[in-house]
Amino acid sequence: MELKDIELLAPAGDMERLTAAQRYGADAVYCGGPFMQLRSETVGFSEETLAEGAAQLHAAGKKLYVTVNSFANNGEIPLLGDYAKRLLDIGADAIIVSDIGAISEIKEKCPGIDVHVSTQANCMNYKAARVYFDMGASRIVLARELDIDSIAELRAKTPKELQLEAFIHGAMCMSYSGRCLLSAYLTGRSGNRGGCAQSCRWNYYLMEEKRPGEYFKIEESEKGTAILSSKELCCADILGLLAGAGVCSFKIEGRMRTPFYTATVTNAYRLLMDGRIDAAKAKEELDTVSHRPFCTGFYMNDPNALVPDTDGYIRNCLFVASLLEDAGPGTARVLTRNPFSVGDEIELLSPEETGRRFVLEEMYGEDGGPISRSASPMKQITIKLPFAAS
Repeated sequence: MELKDIELLAPAGDMERLTAAQRYGADAVYCGGPFMQLRSETVGFSEETLAEGAAQLHAAGKKLYVTVNSFANNGEIPLLGDYAKRLLDIGADAIIVSDIGAISEIKEKCPGIDVHVSTQANCMNYKAARVYFDMGASRIVLARELDIDSIAELRAKTPKELQLEAFIHGAMCMSYSGRCLLSAYLTGRSGNRGGCAQSCRWNYYLMEEKRPGEYFKIEESEKGTAILSSKELCCADILGLLAGAGVCSFKIEGRMRTPFYTATVTNAYRLLMDGRIDAAKAKEELDTVSHRPFCTGFYMNDPNALVPDTDGYIRNCLFVASLLEDAGPGTARVLTRNPFSVGDEIELLSPEETGRRFVLEEMYGEDGGPISRSASPMKQITIKLPFAAS
């Protein structure tokens, strides 16, 4: 299968991000609804906005997948059948489910809806994949711990009708396919309920029990240790290997990230998959988004590659504004997000092309008067452009 024929699946935490994913080249979008969606409520759609999103995507020839991927409590099982029926009526093309009991209940009560088995289910082998297929699943979102050869073997030993999906970009978790109890233990905020405090990203020191108050560094950084944290996934260099192993859907992580992240990452992989840029250019584009150091995860059978050798995030660019409309020859109306000034180098990201850079020479405030700096977010101002905005 050629890269351009593989599904590009992008995340959305709200309608703005769903629209960004659609405009910048996603073939399908996944998001959470109001029930069991494994992310904070701030990135959960209502059933009404899910219906709106489904209609918008279908009109553009794209698909909507809804996450129902928390592990279910006893009291939630009886609610799943009716919820699945409502999602089917809304227009969801599939639901993404982790819990084996939830899959059973959904397929029993709503057999018409496609079920994708979430990466949270940790499907690592062809036998498990076959069990899910026999239960009615149409797709497996592969466990993140699989390497390329293991994916190829799983593909060879499962029915060809069973689709395989793999993550290609975004945050990773040191815990097994993200099934982590660290946040729940330290803060009472469960990752399985969308409340992860990202405790693995904190800085840690070692303390010997008979020497209370004496803290010992266990890594070279003066800021503590990052051994519980991982690098981020970037598969720009190995998409061909994943396709050759039998993956038919490339998934981007990041429902809780910004519309700028959604647009930039989706656009970079779309251009790469369509053969319009090479991997080096794609990685240059991906570097404009705030991220931890990149790696290829477990795919190349090198789990040690996940451990970061630098502390914190790489921030080469700052998301300063989103385009509202072309305001006439050489100008555009924008909605501000972060501070920027006349004289700054700005990059305009448009669908189907890489970022275009220019030095900002003029901008005008909400009253139309010239300003030299924009310091307040969510203001509508006008900037001068050396090319047409899109």
